[in-house]
Amino acid sequence: MADNNSLVVSDVSRHQFTYQIIILQILVMIFLCINFLLIVTFFQKECFYTTARYILFAVTLLSDSLILFMSDVLLLLTYFRFTMELWLCIIIIAWIFVYFMVTPVTLTAMTLERYVAICMPLRHAELCSTHSTMHCILIIHGLSSVPYIVVLSTFFASASFSLYKQYKICSVEIFILYKWQAHIRSAISQFYFLIMCIIIAFSYVKIMHVAKAASGENKKLSRKGLRTVILHAFQLLLCLIQLWCPFIEAEILQIDLILFINVRYFNYITFILAPRCLSPLIYGLRDEMFFQALKNLFFGMYRRNI
Repeated sequence: MADNNSLVVSDVSRHQFTYQIIILQILVMIFLCINFLLIVTFFQKECFYTTARYILFAVTLLSDSLILFMSDVLLLLTYFRFTMELWLCIIIIAWIFVYFMVTPVTLTAMTLERYVAICMPLRHAELCSTHSTMHCILIIHGLSSVPYIVVLSTFFASASFSLYKQYKICSVEIFILYKWQAHIRSAISQFYFLIMCIIIAFSYVKIMHVAKAASGENKKLSRKGLRTVILHAFQLLLCLIQLWCPFIEAEILQIDLILFINVRYFNYITFILAPRCLSPLIYGLRDEMFFQALKNLFFGMYRRNI
C-alpha cells in the first residue's frame, strides 16, 4: 500500500513538473525577448554606451539575460536527467555563480554613481567617465568571482580525484559535500549583501540630505535620484531573498515532496525569473531618454511590419 502511494505521488509530481516546465519555457522566452529589446535599445544612441549609468544598466541586462538562459538550460538538463562529467559542470556553474553575483554588485555600483552625480556633481565627469566605468566593470566581475572561488576551493580541498570523472546531474548542490561548506557559502553571500545594503543606505541618506537642501531643478533631480536608489534597494532585496530560498526549500523537502515542488516553482518565477526582467524594464521605462529610444525602436519595428 505504501509503495502504491509513493508511486502515485511520484506520478503526480512528474506530471505537475512537466506542466510547470512548459509554463517556465514560455515565461523565459518572453523575458529574454524583453531583455533583448532593451539591449538593442541601448545600442541605438551613442550617449547610452558612453554614459556610466547606461553602461552599468547594460551590464545588468546582459548578466540577467545570461542567468535566465543558463538557469533554464540547467533546469532542462535536470528535467531530462542528463548527466555530464564534473569538470564540465564546474564550467557551467562558474558562469551561473559569477553572474548571479554580478547583478547585485552592479546595482550597488549604479547607486554609487547616482550618489556621485547628486552629491559630488563637480567630480562626476571625472569619476564616472567611460574609461573609469570600464575599470569598474572589471572590478565588479572580480568581486563577483570571489564567492565562487571560495566555494570551488573548499570543494577541491574535500573532493577525491575520482569524483571529477564521475557523471552527475549538474547543480550547485553537488559542490557542497559537507555542511560546513554550505555555511561558508552562506556566510560569504550574506557578508556581500550586508556591505551592499550599507552602501545603498549610506547613499540614500546622503542623497536625501541633498534633496532637502536643494531647490528648483536640483531638488527635482535629487528626488528622482532618491527614487532610483529605492528601486535599487528593492532589487537588492529580491536578490537577498534568492539567497535564502535554497535553505527554505531544503527544510520543506523534508516535510512534503509536492509542497517542495510548488514552493521551488514559485520561488524560481517570483525571485529569479521575474526580477531579472521586470526590474530592468521598470528602470528603463523610468528613464525619459531611454524610454523615448525604446518607443522609437518599437514603433520603427511596427511600421516595418505593416
